[in-house]
Amino acid sequence: MPLVEALKTYRLQLLLALSLLAGLYYTIIPEMVQQWYNDDNYSHGFIIPLISGWFLYTRWDSLKKALVEPWGPGLLIIIFGLIQLTVGWLCTEYFTMRSSLVVLLAGMTLYLLGKGVFRRALLPLAYLLFMVPIPYIVYDAAAFPLKLFITKVSVWVLKAAGIVVWREGNILMFPEVTFEVADACSGTRSLMSLLALGVAYAIISQRSNLKRWILVLATIPIAIFTNALRVIVTGILAQWWGAKAAEGFFHEFAGMAVFALAMLLLVALGTLLARGEKKAGDTTQ
Repeated sequence: MPLVEALKTYRLQLLLALSLLAGLYYTIIPEMVQQWYNDDNYSHGFIIPLISGWFLYTRWDSLKKALVEPWGPGLLIIIFGLIQLTVGWLCTEYFTMRSSLVVLLAGMTLYLLGKGVFRRALLPLAYLLFMVPIPYIVYDAAAFPLKLFITKVSVWVLKAAGIVVWREGNILMFPEVTFEVADACSGTRSLMSLLALGVAYAIISQRSNLKRWILVLATIPIAIFTNALRVIVTGILAQWWGAKAAEGFFHEFAGMAVFALAMLLLVALGTLLARGEKKAGDTTQ
């Protein structure tokens, strides 16, 4: 039967399954939401379920007509998700625990509703992974080399502009002031948010999978470029205003401005790619 009828017929069974799922994650999800609130690196987590829900909404016409044909092997994915949850809980490994929710949702969709429904719901389900904070060991492994790279590039540009500056690791030393290129300036924070939003924007704005990949991969150099620009501008201002240029309101404002610029560049690239697609379509017609 179609999905819309199956949801009505088996609503009690589905409600029971969702209740069991809520029972398993009744402490795990609130703790993850608390991390979104307290940690600026993952503040984008609040909008990920909303975007995932929007993806589901845009596919509803196709989903409600999809035939429900429960797929037995989906039970193996459910078992794997439960094992993942258990191992994560025993080892207090938050990423493993939290990401197991997406695995269980995928397994339940396959087992209860079948491959046809799963295929249409795959994008909204997979997108939920962006809401799960990555392990800090992975975050630090990416942030440190990015900090060094951005520091080196910034020093090269500042010296080319005639500004006296020395570098010691990720420390910039000027005649009047010294400041550190911290994690916030490494590009990792904006990259994580930009990547999540970039994937959504690529799917919405582009028809070609190749152009979608180009747009998603472009988030990496865009994040690096905008954060390097932030360090360069801060260095220039530090020459005139001292340490105040790297602290307080300016520092917070610079972070928001950098992300806004990154989004603007991403949208501009997406518009350019989409325009090329339209021109190609007009030519074929």
